[in-house]
Order: sequence, then structure tokens, then C-alpha cells
Amino acid sequence: MNTIRKNIVIAFTALGLAGAAIGVQAQTHAPAEGRHGHALSVEQRQAKMAEFKAKRQAKRAERQAQLRDALKLTPAQQPAWDAFVASMAPAHKGDRAARPDRAQLASLSAPQRLQMRIERQKQRTARMEARLSALNSFYSVLTPEQRKVFDEQAKQRRGGRHHRGHGAHGMMHG
Repeated sequence: MNTIRKNIVIAFTALGLAGAAIGVQAQTHAPAEGRHGHALSVEQRQAKMAEFKAKRQAKRAERQAQLRDALKLTPAQQPAWDAFVASMAPAHKGDRAARPDRAQLASLSAPQRLQMRIERQKQRTARMEARLSALNSFYSVLTPEQRKVFDEQAKQRRGGRHHRGHGAHGMMHG
């Protein structure tokens, strides 16, 4: 009876190994696929990215409109609002174009790479300081009731975000 059990175990082991080998072979011969199992061309990826950016921009505009409506801004407060909203816009592609590619980074020494990172951090800090200045200017023209609404909206916005590594990038970003 032991020999029958051994033969069954050997047979199942052989079938398992054969199945695994077929699975590995199928994976190595499968075309490069996108996140959801679809092969995407460069044009398709660019179109998907453009669609994603458009949706994100629309969502950002919707949140800004909701906040503006909740604040019930006066015409005198509108210029400060406009400056605040403009300061919260994400960095333009031109700002990112200065990034070196992987080959350029590989050719730099460790101190040069760190210096480059410091320079990029200084640029991000300058953008954040400009946002803070616009926020302070806008906040200073709000009434105490509007400040309360603004602060409450800001807390809700931060609390509802998914963690993104280094934290949220501002109330008006999506």
C-alpha cells in the first residue's frame, strides 16, 4: 500500500512541476502588458496620461469652486482668491524638463548628484514659499467666519487624502 501512495505522490509532484513549467514559459512569452493586462502603445499611454491629467484638473477646479462657494467671497476678495488659486497650480512640464535623464545621472559623481538634488529642493521650497505668501495674502482678507470655513475645509482635505510618500502637496492639489 505504501508503494501506491508513493506512486501517487510522485505523479502529483510531476504534474505540479509540469504545470509550473508551463506557467513560467507562458509568462516569458507573453507580450509586455499594461497594468490591467492590456498591451499599450506609446500613443495609448500618452492618451491615457492626458486623460488622467484632464480628470485631475477637472477635480481640482471642482474643489476650488466648492471652496469658493463655501467662503462666499466678496468682489473685493476675488483678486486675492485668484492669486491664491494661481499659486496652487502644479508645476508646469517646462519646470520638469530640466531634469536629467538616467544616463546623465549615471555620469555624475555622488557629490554632483547630491548638489543637483539640493538645487531641486531649493526650487520646490521657493514654490512653497510663493504659495505661502499667496495664502497669507488671501487669508488676511477673509472675515473670521470665512477663516473658520477655510480652516475646516483644509483639515478635511488633508485628512481625506491617501498617504503619498512625502505627504500632501497642498490643499488645492489633486
